Amino acid sequence: MKKKILFVDDSISIREVMKYNLENEGFEVIISDNGINALKHFDGQDIAIVVTDLYMPEMDGIELIRNIRKIEKYQKTPLLLLTTETQIEKIMEAKAAGATGWIVKPFLSARLLDTIKKLIK
Repeated sequence: MKKKILFVDDSISIREVMKYNLENEGFEVIISDNGINALKHFDGQDIAIVVTDLYMPEMDGIELIRNIRKIEKYQKTPLLLLTTETQIEKIMEAKAAGATGWIVKPFLSARLLDTIKKLIK
């Protein structure tokens, strides 16, 4: 059974590129354009990892992480934040919200794939 990844980003081009790359690595990929729409996928299905952008309309990545951590089934699901931020305050806010880790944009797809594979072993 393929591991399922939820990838959340408001950029359609990033979503499509990452969906393609992740599916080529053998993952099942669900994509969403913002935090509110992403929350609809937390309906009891098995999600191996969530990769979310920080800045998005409707609900940003940190608020999405906070909401996911409130759902018992997903409290231990790895949550990876993609961000252009290098400010320690934002990184600490994400960590306090429940982020497992973060990758600074721009990023190499290979680095993201390696990180995902390590987190969902």
